[in-house]
Amino acid sequence: MSDGVVAGTREDRSGDVLHELLRGEGYDVERRVVPDERDEIAAAVRELAASARLVLTTGGTGLAPRDVTPEATRDVLERDAPGIAQALRADSIAKTPHGLLSRGAAGVVGATLVVNLPGSTGGCRDGFSVLRPALAHALELLADAPTAHEQT
Repeated sequence: MSDGVVAGTREDRSGDVLHELLRGEGYDVERRVVPDERDEIAAAVRELAASARLVLTTGGTGLAPRDVTPEATRDVLERDAPGIAQALRADSIAKTPHGLLSRGAAGVVGATLVVNLPGSTGGCRDGFSVLRPALAHALELLADAPTAHEQT
């Protein structure tokens, strides 16, 4: 989510980082660049969630007036996943006081996990590192697939 990337005045470096990390884990990646407009962000998340198992956003999670990604995401979410957002913030706060300013959301749309990550490359890398250990299990649960913790 970035006005600058949409305008062509900035490169989507955080998107590049997420693309590389996801491909490294074997995921197919589809990317969108969306301006910092609440309705456009919500529409993009809704559209991607209709065909993807995971939607990661990058950018628009801070306190600036145009940072509306969490609000747009909450407009679409059917269920919250507060533990994910809390873990991402806790990790970020441990690394930088600026982590206190993060407002990212996480939750579920249908059978799709949606997670807001910060717009910085380091924030995306660190956020994915926090999410990665639970990601496969979360996606299995959303797909209603058998999981290791089920009792027979």
